[in-house]
Amino acid sequence: MPTKGMGRPQRQQMRLVVIGGGTGLSVLLRGLKYESVHITAIVTVADDGGSSGRLRAEMDMPPPGDIRNVLTALADTEPLMEKVMQYRFSTGTGLAGHNLGNLLLAAMNEITGDFVTAVKALSGVLAVRGDVLPASTQSIQLIAEMKDGTLVAGESQIPLAGKEIKRVYLEPSDAAPLNEALLAIADADAILIGPGSLYTSIIPNLLVRGLFSAIARSTAPKIYICNVMTQPGETDGFAASHHVNAMYQHVGGPFLDTIIVNSAKLPFYVLEKYAEKGAKPVRYDLKQLRQLGLHIVAKPLVTFEDGYLRHDAHAVSKQVVSLVKRRRRG
Repeated sequence: MPTKGMGRPQRQQMRLVVIGGGTGLSVLLRGLKYESVHITAIVTVADDGGSSGRLRAEMDMPPPGDIRNVLTALADTEPLMEKVMQYRFSTGTGLAGHNLGNLLLAAMNEITGDFVTAVKALSGVLAVRGDVLPASTQSIQLIAEMKDGTLVAGESQIPLAGKEIKRVYLEPSDAAPLNEALLAIADADAILIGPGSLYTSIIPNLLVRGLFSAIARSTAPKIYICNVMTQPGETDGFAASHHVNAMYQHVGGPFLDTIIVNSAKLPFYVLEKYAEKGAKPVRYDLKQLRQLGLHIVAKPLVTFEDGYLRHDAHAVSKQVVSLVKRRRRG
């Protein structure tokens, strides 16, 4: 008998929609691109800091930073090209602080007259494996209402406020998604959410009008890849279930099927390094996750490189593909 997510004929190549932003999403995509899957990445466009924020304000375009990171992660190019895309100028009047990949996207936007076309054009140049779509092409500002009632405007400013977040919302509230994103969600064999900053990378995508409705309508499994560490000023003290409940509160109810969490114990020197910045491991609270009705995949899924904890992209990708294959087989 067919199970949830098996209402369509099976295809040889699995189609995955991955939703998020920031470093976490890029790390995951570096592993997924080597699997036999078609990837559509739907990327947050609420960034207002650094080079992205400057280009957004000066050129009236969506912030390119998260898009650039995703394009680079999915690119099938020489390592030198990745260094070019990620190169940040340290000197030069007007250039200092700008990222070359951001400037390339800004140039493409000017040449083509359309940000989505610009992203597609640069995708072709970089031989990107999959499709990369902004969550919306409208200029979006992220605003946080804190538990004490104060409002903080701007994605870059929210974690710096040092206050507990009650909720986040978008202005304008009616920002619309791309039709291509809605079609990709409708055609997905699985929808992956995260990893990434909960309130500033993940939830903003779910708040784009129509995007979450498409996710809710989809019969494909919806898989949340939980962060390994808490984020100071954003998820202090959060366990895995707190991340899930925060999403549910913002969209009006449950929608996830599965959560992937890291079960590896972290070395003391790693914990000590992160504790200096106010970050702690996200607690894997099994009882609460079970009460939420989630299928739980708990595996050692982290690696420590360049002084930072990262999801092991290949290990997580293989878990995702294996999980979706089992669901497709019923």
